[in-house]
Amino acid sequence: MQLKFKCVILFLAVVFSANLFGQTSREALEARRIQLQKDKVYINALLSNTKRDEKNLLLELIDINKKIATSEKIIAVIDKESKMLRNEIYTNQLTINQNKRDLEALKKDYADMIYKSYKSKSQNSRIMFLLSSENFFQAYKRFQYMKQYTSFRKMQGEEIQLKTQELQSLTDSLTIKKKQKEALLNDKKGEQAIVEKEKKEQQIVLNQVKKKENKYERQLKEFFKEEARIDAQIDKIIRDAIAASNKKSGTTTTASGTFALTAEAKELASQFVSNKGKLPWPVEKGYVFLYYGKQPHPIVKTATIESNGVRIETSAGSKARAVFKGTVLAVQVMSGNKKAVLIQHGNFITVYKNLENVTVSTGDNVDTKQEIGTIFTDKVTGKTILGFVLSKNTTTEDPALWIYKM
Repeated sequence: MQLKFKCVILFLAVVFSANLFGQTSREALEARRIQLQKDKVYINALLSNTKRDEKNLLLELIDINKKIATSEKIIAVIDKESKMLRNEIYTNQLTINQNKRDLEALKKDYADMIYKSYKSKSQNSRIMFLLSSENFFQAYKRFQYMKQYTSFRKMQGEEIQLKTQELQSLTDSLTIKKKQKEALLNDKKGEQAIVEKEKKEQQIVLNQVKKKENKYERQLKEFFKEEARIDAQIDKIIRDAIAASNKKSGTTTTASGTFALTAEAKELASQFVSNKGKLPWPVEKGYVFLYYGKQPHPIVKTATIESNGVRIETSAGSKARAVFKGTVLAVQVMSGNKKAVLIQHGNFITVYKNLENVTVSTGDNVDTKQEIGTIFTDKVTGKTILGFVLSKNTTTEDPALWIYKM
């Protein structure tokens, strides 16, 4: 009997812990789904600003791809959430079935007890039961038994009541979960319908792009050639700053292209490193339009993109902001009078490109999240895109590893 009781307790503990883990995970998935849906609204609002004409067909197609990818992420999260909910419903139903069996057994035992009690409930039979005792000690034991019997019967009645309430609570919970699952399935159907519509639109634009693929490839080459020129300018600024800094400190042993750091600069660099993965975004709100590294162009398959940073699309009029405290190393004017700001954090440099105007000057100390300028909005495409680069000395690193949830 004791072994059986222990097994029941162990089973309940396992079920409870599984439910608790599942609930926590499902809550995390639900939060992720809600955030993705909010992101999608924001992204769609930004993408709707793209001016649709032949010049912007590539951008339009990339926008459509982004919409599809966001919807597919939402569908994937819904699938995971639905699976967890289905498991919870199954476990809940098993518990309800077990509770029903337990309740029926309790009611049967209670009914048998009441029936037996009724057969011997007369006052005379109880008195005779006591008086027929052989001695005082036996009479006392019989009296205690009668008290315990009455107490046990009361306890069983209370247990039946509690079990009934528990069963009702589980049944209510099951009803709620089933409604949640139905709502998720409806959300999934809605997202699938959107994806289907966007894929049709994607194919139409793709067909238009393919007709003039050579032309778009030439445009891309020109664009990335200009980007390479800008990046070379920025690299020279950093190398010149390293050389000047090391000359000023009288350092000759430092490796080429590496800052010789003062104790204060070392501490700043250490703080920067300790915040890896936790740095704020260089814009208040936006999404990554282009990630770091070598990658095929999403549309023109013959073209390859080699990005030394990330491009973040945001809304018109948005400000660029420093991701960490530091000193403005340089403000560089680029083609079209656009500007780039370089901020030094010890031996780390963050670069903010494609600014229309800036509010800082070389040598200024800046704080984390301090606004440093307004991001340029392209009048032709209608897009507002910040170029963001992060490097250690002269070696660029993937900003997604440093910026929180990039």
